[in-house]
Parts: sequence; structure tokens; C-alpha cells
Amino acid sequence: MEAGAALAALLTTAGTLFLAELTDKDALFLLALATKTRAWLVFAAGSVAFTVTSAVIVLLGSVLVAFVPVLAIKLAGGAIMLAYAAWEYSRLSREDRSMEEREEKVLGGGGRGYWSIFIPALLSLIALDLAGDATELLTVVLVARFQDALVVFAGAVVGLVAATGVETALGNRLGKVLSPRRIRYLSIVVFTAIGATVIVTSLLGY
Repeated sequence: MEAGAALAALLTTAGTLFLAELTDKDALFLLALATKTRAWLVFAAGSVAFTVTSAVIVLLGSVLVAFVPVLAIKLAGGAIMLAYAAWEYSRLSREDRSMEEREEKVLGGGGRGYWSIFIPALLSLIALDLAGDATELLTVVLVARFQDALVVFAGAVVGLVAATGVETALGNRLGKVLSPRRIRYLSIVVFTAIGATVIVTSLLGY
């Protein structure tokens, strides 16, 4: 990939995943942790977790691209993102306590040391991210679109770490404005827009 194309791909990947991550379920978890413990510690855990998960997903995406037609991956990814938005909408009608349970596991340990918070937060974020996370699906779509694993990995790390920085640095303030319900509404809008854009651009050959 030429330098100009690589830069465009990196910026597109970083910007898209930054926007998606701000409204994904990880955002709820990071915001909640940042309001209850040291923000820099949560940022460190998030940065390491997203670097690890991005490497795993980009690798899997590269393998998938080698065996499945690129157009099929893009269309399937767009359709799944639309389905994800619909699923999020259906969840608004019932209470979801999974994030509260994760917070208790991370913050409820007996120790007060940094590692007693960092390690559980890191493991929780990795598990949360790899267990059907919408941004990971979007990463696979971007691998299929640009077909350059290194560029997509770099863009994913930049975008996700930047989003983690925003969520943790502004945790207390954002937590007062963006309730879990409001974040889910934003998530519905963002993933509907991204899913529709992926499908349309794929059909048009972009």
C-alpha cells in the first residue's frame, strides 16, 4: 500500500473505531471504573487490553479474508452491525446488571494496590472485547476493506486508546451526562449509520 493510501486507511480506521468505541459497551465499563478509581490506572488497563484484542482480531480478520470473499465479509459485517443496533434497541426495555457485576469484581477485591485493580480490569476488558464486541466486528470489516493488517492494527490501537483516554479522563463528567440508557441510544444511532454505510459503499465498489 502506498504511503498516501496507508495514511488514509490509518486515519479512517482510527476515526471510525474511535467513534464506535465511545458508544460501545466497553464505554459503560470504562466510564464506571473511571468514576470509582484512579483514571490513569483504568486508562492503562484499557490501552493494554485494546492493544491485545486488536492484535487478535486483526490476525483473525486476515485469516478470514484469505478464505472468504471480501464483498461477503463487508456485507455480512454491515448486516450484523444493523442487527446489533436493533438488539441494543430491544435491550432498552429491560434492566441490565452485567456491568455492575463486572465493576464489583474489579473493585471488590481485598487489596488496595494498583495491581489488584489493574489486572482484574485488564482481564475483564479483554473478555468483554472478545465476547462479541461490535468494534471487533468493525475491525474485521476494515481489514477486509483495506487488506493491510499492519495499518488496520495501528489505526485500531490509535482509535481505541484515544477513546479510552476520553472516557477515563472525563469519566466523572461524562458519567453525569451520559447515562447507560443515553449511551445505548447513541450506540444504536452510530452502529446503524456505520452498518448502512458499510453496505452501501460495498455495493458501490468502495
